[in-house]
Amino acid sequence: DRLGLVGSNGAGKTTLLRVLAGIYEPVAGGLTVRGSISALLDTTLGMNAELTGRENIQLRGLYNGVNRAALPRLEEDVASFAELGDFLDLPVRIYSAGMVIRLGFALATAIRPQILLMDEWFLAGDAAFLDKARQRLEALVQGADILVLSSHNDAVIRAWCDRVLWLDQGRIVADGPPEQVLDQYHAAGGVAPV
Repeated sequence: DRLGLVGSNGAGKTTLLRVLAGIYEPVAGGLTVRGSISALLDTTLGMNAELTGRENIQLRGLYNGVNRAALPRLEEDVASFAELGDFLDLPVRIYSAGMVIRLGFALATAIRPQILLMDEWFLAGDAAFLDKARQRLEALVQGADILVLSSHNDAVIRAWCDRVLWLDQGRIVADGPPEQVLDQYHAAGGVAPV
């Protein structure tokens, strides 16, 4: 399944993603998740600024159940993708904002989940990095069994999702195929198509 979430700012999209990720607890009802989850909600999620980039890679790997024998492959993958060179062995607190985003993005996309939760992302870097990031993200999306994506970008929703929920103040306004729900959303004054 590929579920897109649309709605104006404050509609509840990010809150729903955070409930699904286990960051927030539901106020009412319950939630059962079956499968490994990766939440691409914040580029620095789970990073410790006092540790080096390499130590953060190891920590994230262990947290996500990567066995110690596989950690060197994870380090190599993240280091190669982030292109931080010798900075990988320095504390993250001295990284530029772009370097933190590169490391965070590489970490967040290195481990393939069964369930992928994605909020809108703002990437920094040169054109070559952005193209490489887009390709890696698309591969991650294709590899996930379930995708839940919040976006204001119609093109991304249409390309990656087979079902869309239109949310307003935490309530479902419409649920159905992307074309149908996006048309309803825009007809009601939603954000203009991108």
